[in-house]
Amino acid sequence: MMKMLVERYLHTIPHVFEEVRNRYGSDLILLHDSHHRLSPIQAARFGKLLEPYDLFWMEDTTPAEENQQYLRVVRQHTTTPIAIGEIINSWTDYITLIEEQLIDYVRSAVTHTGGLTHMRKLMAFAELFGIKSGFHGPTDISPVGMAANLHLDLAIPNFGIQEYMRHSEETLAVFPSSYTFKDGMLHPGNKPGLGVDFDEKLAARYPYQAAPLPVDRLADGTLHEW
Repeated sequence: MMKMLVERYLHTIPHVFEEVRNRYGSDLILLHDSHHRLSPIQAARFGKLLEPYDLFWMEDTTPAEENQQYLRVVRQHTTTPIAIGEIINSWTDYITLIEEQLIDYVRSAVTHTGGLTHMRKLMAFAELFGIKSGFHGPTDISPVGMAANLHLDLAIPNFGIQEYMRHSEETLAVFPSSYTFKDGMLHPGNKPGLGVDFDEKLAARYPYQAAPLPVDRLADGTLHEW
């Protein structure tokens, strides 16, 4: 069943990008996340199929955090740019990926990968090999983490792109932030430090509630990793 689903995926998604390109033209920036679902050879085939549609990157096509050498197969067979690192939390997991230029974008978040000092060193290493940043920035990264990403973006010469998802109004009230987002661009604001405060009294109104990831199942109902 899993093989059947992958085959359906590999046949369907390139047609989606073909339709988008035909409708919106070549100026629209397109990115795609496979969320570690593909084997190395499937990811290599997928990247090859996507080449005519000029993607900005294909993200997490295969679980390279388990074996960094997986990306060798992908890189050998496609020129579609590769972004990896959303779930990597150690610089050591990047050594092979960077030294062999198996990726084009580092996808880690500052808060998940050792903080600003650690990530600054990692990006200096990546710069030597022409690899850029694409730091992870979903809403489960707090405004503090988002601001840290943004400030590091501004400090490195190999900035690539910054992922951004707007937090809820409640979260932004608890974490008053100086950074702003407008017309597809982020600005850090003018407050000192990271430009993010914390309203402890307001935070007390929102007790912690667990928010597990959704249960992921295949078409036949089989449980599958998120």
